[in-house]
Amino acid sequence: MVNPWLAMASGTDPAERTRDVRRAHEAFLTEGAVSPAVRPVVAESWRRSADARVTQECKAPIDLADDALDTYRADHPLARVMPLFRELLGTIAHDGAHLLAVCDEQGRLLWVEGHAGVRNRAEEMNFVAGARWDERHAGTNAPGTALTVDHAVQIFATEHFNRSVQPWTCAAAPLHDPHTGRLLGAVDITGGDHLAAPHSLALVQATARAAEAQLGAELPRTRTPRISLTVLGRDEALLVVDGRRLRLGRRHSEIMVLLASHPEGLSGDRLTLELYGPRADDRSPVTLRAELSRLRRLVGPLLGSRPYRLCTPVRTDLADAAEALASGDAYTALRAYTGPLLPLSEAPGVCRMRRVLEDGLRRAVLSHGDPELLRHWGQTPWGEDDLEVAEALLTTLPAHAPGRVAPAARVRRLRELYGLPGGAHHQGGHEDGAARHHSGHEHGAPRQGGGHRDATSAQRGRA
Repeated sequence: MVNPWLAMASGTDPAERTRDVRRAHEAFLTEGAVSPAVRPVVAESWRRSADARVTQECKAPIDLADDALDTYRADHPLARVMPLFRELLGTIAHDGAHLLAVCDEQGRLLWVEGHAGVRNRAEEMNFVAGARWDERHAGTNAPGTALTVDHAVQIFATEHFNRSVQPWTCAAAPLHDPHTGRLLGAVDITGGDHLAAPHSLALVQATARAAEAQLGAELPRTRTPRISLTVLGRDEALLVVDGRRLRLGRRHSEIMVLLASHPEGLSGDRLTLELYGPRADDRSPVTLRAELSRLRRLVGPLLGSRPYRLCTPVRTDLADAAEALASGDAYTALRAYTGPLLPLSEAPGVCRMRRVLEDGLRRAVLSHGDPELLRHWGQTPWGEDDLEVAEALLTTLPAHAPGRVAPAARVRRLRELYGLPGGAHHQGGHEDGAARHHSGHEHGAPRQGGGHRDATSAQRGRA
């Protein structure tokens, strides 16, 4: 079986492959159809690039420069493994034919190193430190696509969406925080057609794994344990303390997320109310104290009392998504949002936080009007029946844009599901309250795997 992440099978003529993909690229731009000769990972990236309206001669925007760039990358976790990158890829980076590049999780290049002549050529397309090379800004390219699909990948010559990048071939692999699993960025080598060989992909993959191993072996910079709590898209929270992983039960998960979201602490009465709400009775405080006692046996001195609190800061993926949303960075927020907060929890405090985050994300996706964000939301279990998002996506796409067929079909299906007239020609917003998709959890626990009630049941409830 051919490795789908490799640009070419062994023995393929690079010149012939270049011509075949160039013809397919031209056909895609003019007709919207993708030839079977194009790898699926590239075809999907072309569609995303077209939806994001990446132009054929665009230059990646520069987000950071000078002192701001120096400060940002000095604080980035990948700064600690740059010596390793240089050790493993340094010869390649200075052989006069290649570049070593490292980007953050948003596709922002932090380091671009190599022979001065090669760097000068790369500067013509803004392949420089501080520039955004995610797919939304630069189209199909190895670091940007590797971040999007979270997998090592090669992008060969004319597979690049942007024509100005097509003289280059690159291979990139994503890197993750070994303690939390959070995406940190990607490492990339860029050069000529010879990089389409299997060794270049294996090389960046091995380099990424070595860097993750080094990060995982690091001792804490302070005496404070490194603690993270993962609560999005899972019914039982994952607590990681200095690399030790602990899966919590559902009630303990609820307690931990409530305390992590209230660093000042909660009184027993307030915590009881957040957990049990109107269902609280005379036995609830006793039950809560028993749960807290069991939780303390699991987490030790992390759990304090009077008020109940976490004695060490705990970083949550909920906070990551909420902070990105509050700063107006919908792209980072949506990437951090792997699903509803503890989807099966009925604790009033958890339900409220779940609803606030999901509604805020949905509003940001709709108001931003970016096809990439709308498509991403519409392909999730919690957004697949969202008619308003489906219609908004259709509105953003030009009449003959590639990738318009699927959204149009989804709009027709959802309007039929909700008993509304029309189909793909209803492309704008609508006033019919029955058509609007709501994300409320007020009617009980959401279904497994998503933050919304079943669409048909929800429609009956509004009828």
